[in-house]
Amino acid sequence: MKKVVVTVGMTERNYSAYVNIGDGIAVVTGKTFEELKKQMEEAIEFHLEGMNEDGDDIPEIFNSDYELVYSFDPESLLRHYSGIFTNAVLERFTGINQRQIQRYASGVSKPRGEQAKKIEKALHDLGKELLAVEL
Repeated sequence: MKKVVVTVGMTERNYSAYVNIGDGIAVVTGKTFEELKKQMEEAIEFHLEGMNEDGDDIPEIFNSDYELVYSFDPESLLRHYSGIFTNAVLERFTGINQRQIQRYASGVSKPRGEQAKKIEKALHDLGKELLAVEL
């Protein structure tokens, strides 16, 4: 299954996202991440139907099964999970100082590539650990 990358950001009041589709772009917003995902699926379907009706070439990736993958910038990702992970927890998992994590989450500074990868790896490792849990 091919992956289609959806770029996600956050404003003060909602989520926003876009994805390139051929010569166009689908842009959506939502008050919650779940709403955003639903809106994106509908926007892509609507855009592809329009391209089909107009006789435009559908990008190859959309001609077979595909999966939407949501790519957050570090600030938006940390804000998205702020009610779930404290900065202390993120420090423990990433090895990055809490104060620095707060600077990333507030947009005061952006993590260098290495730091962003540490955050990503820590979250992926936690996800793998949680997937192995049985009750």
